[in-house]
Amino acid sequence: MLQLFIDGGWAMWPLAFLLALGLAIAAERLITLSRAAIDAKGFFEQLEEAIRSGGAAQAAQLCAETRGPVASVIHAGLLRLDRGIDNVEKALENAGAVEMAFLERGMIWLSTVANLAPMVGFLGTVSGMIGAFQAIKVAGDVEPSLVAGGISEALITTASGLIVGILIQFCYNFFASRIDRIIADMQEHTASLIDVLIEIELKDNT
Repeated sequence: MLQLFIDGGWAMWPLAFLLALGLAIAAERLITLSRAAIDAKGFFEQLEEAIRSGGAAQAAQLCAETRGPVASVIHAGLLRLDRGIDNVEKALENAGAVEMAFLERGMIWLSTVANLAPMVGFLGTVSGMIGAFQAIKVAGDVEPSLVAGGISEALITTASGLIVGILIQFCYNFFASRIDRIIADMQEHTASLIDVLIEIELKDNT
């Protein structure tokens, strides 16, 4: 493996950097999104029960004790309940935007690595082929031993760039799917919260 890295030439170094960067970001996203994922449906059932039995204070306490963006967004809305439903909706929107930005942090870098790695690999391919043709030009003859090094460098960098790009693209797609699910949970349950609050308000006014 080390010999392949050496034979790949200069392009292997930026590819190694891109791989390390991509894996580091992927590890951080995996930890963060694993902590953010909860049983949103079960949490909301407990939340609705808390609102109906103990009011906004008890529900807010439940949110404070629950990890994840769904609980954080709803908690921000409940803290504004004394100002009316309109203020709750605004608080939910603002908190949701903040949580979405937090969930998507680092994703642009994963996308960048996935796109750059094959391009760097192809650049290394071109460099290797140029080296092979330069060797032919200097020697004035075509011998396999003269061009083997350049062609080997070209193939190794192409393969390496594609491997890095495919791996990081898989990570990006996996995390994007997880983020979409969490965002969907936020939107669904914040809307359900508004419905519950309006229902309680209507009952109190009758």
